[in-house]
Amino acid sequence: MSRNHLKLAGVLASVLCASCSAPPSAGDGDGTGRHYGQIEFKPCTLSGSVASANVEAQCGTLSVAENPAATDGRRIDLRIAWLPADNNATGLPDPVFFIAGGPGQAASEVALPVSTALRLVGKQRDIFLVDQRGTGGSNPLSCLGADGKELPMDEKAEPTEANVRAYAGRCAASLQGRAYPRFYTTSQAIDDLDAVRKALGAQQLNLVGGSYGTRVAQHYLARYPQHVRSVVIDGVVPNDLVVGGDFANTFEDAIILQSAQCIKDAACAKRFPVNTRTQLRTVMDALAAAPVTVDYRDPATAEARQDVLSPDSVIGLAFAFSYMPELSSLLPVVLDEAAHGRYAPLAALSRNASRAVDLQINRGMQWSVICSEDAPRFQPAAQSDRLLGPHVAGMFFAACQAWPHDKAPADSAVPLKSDASVLLLSGELDPVTPPRYAEQVLKGLPNGHHIVARGQGHGTLNAGCMPRVVAQYIETADAKAVDAGCLDALSHVPAFTSFNGWEP
Repeated sequence: MSRNHLKLAGVLASVLCASCSAPPSAGDGDGTGRHYGQIEFKPCTLSGSVASANVEAQCGTLSVAENPAATDGRRIDLRIAWLPADNNATGLPDPVFFIAGGPGQAASEVALPVSTALRLVGKQRDIFLVDQRGTGGSNPLSCLGADGKELPMDEKAEPTEANVRAYAGRCAASLQGRAYPRFYTTSQAIDDLDAVRKALGAQQLNLVGGSYGTRVAQHYLARYPQHVRSVVIDGVVPNDLVVGGDFANTFEDAIILQSAQCIKDAACAKRFPVNTRTQLRTVMDALAAAPVTVDYRDPATAEARQDVLSPDSVIGLAFAFSYMPELSSLLPVVLDEAAHGRYAPLAALSRNASRAVDLQINRGMQWSVICSEDAPRFQPAAQSDRLLGPHVAGMFFAACQAWPHDKAPADSAVPLKSDASVLLLSGELDPVTPPRYAEQVLKGLPNGHHIVARGQGHGTLNAGCMPRVVAQYIETADAKAVDAGCLDALSHVPAFTSFNGWEP
């Protein structure tokens, strides 16, 4: 499989006094720092790997034990970014913790979309972005060579499970003296979050988690229910789901839904008489029979490149695009071009998609989580009729034979049951966490409420009026009372009928 599928198919602190509940200070007098509870923060600028703008924040760290059972052993610093409420005013005592996805995404690196989605919430509450251990500024599990630079994965090597395992082995070896991957799982992450909560002096939190972050939020709620006021989970991952094991089915469903939308649109149906799924299969079969060497311009550097396109190139692009309707609307025209022998757009977009994933996911941390929590529960199933074949999961878990990990506790896969108020959000066209996942989790949440955003993909916090809906919920902490009527204005994104856009 292509590198796209590998990434997509990507602790306990010292005990602090329970009475440390002081609000953030006005500053230290010299304008260089301020405290929130026990943590000192200093001004910082947060910039994401793919964001076009920066976010001004306050940044600090909290030292925690890498191994929860060896508090006198190696310690690591958790990076914490604080977005002060209402332009540096003192916020309400129950801050918001945003939990990023992946696994392997750093919360501080998605500060721009998070600050936009929670802009109304931030008028009254402080927002904290804690980089999960192994990501961002929290002792990242980065694969480094002897020269200290990133250990590259050979793009020209045959994409086999054996090559993935070999790379994982080299990566694990490079971590010696820096990190022990066994201690970078969800269980340690939720204890880290609670250590940060105690250090800040907050008695209760409002949790907002996206994608894999929804699993972290569920586990935190189960372990520390007394410290949770409200929970928003967007792109819901059930605790008992094997992450990566169901991609073939969820992607297939998303492509079928996208095809149906084109059929319903007169302009799209006329321009593309062959539906998207069928066209995708046609192009993949053609490349399987005869891979094509393509000359094109790298969309990031404008440099001339030459790559060999295979079926993995096509399916990797389709999978990446399916996350966002704005991108998947390009898929019909790109596939149509390829079906007519014009592969340059496909090659350029495929490279850009692969680069974007590379920049956002820490591969080592992802392996620590999925090899401990998901791989041991994976049961291969016959999926020969799917666009994504059974080998996808094999590649997704291939590193686990070489990556140091322990099997997660049995209760880590127990479905959440809680009387807490929880707002569950799903995108109608989500290719990895479809609405049925949220419905599954909702069964254990009598005070939960599920909203499906029409025409949306993976991640809905910034869709339409969703920021207002989320703010309303966090204000009241009553999920069942949320009025989501304004979301009725959401619609599907029309497919491009040419590279100039869609027809009016």
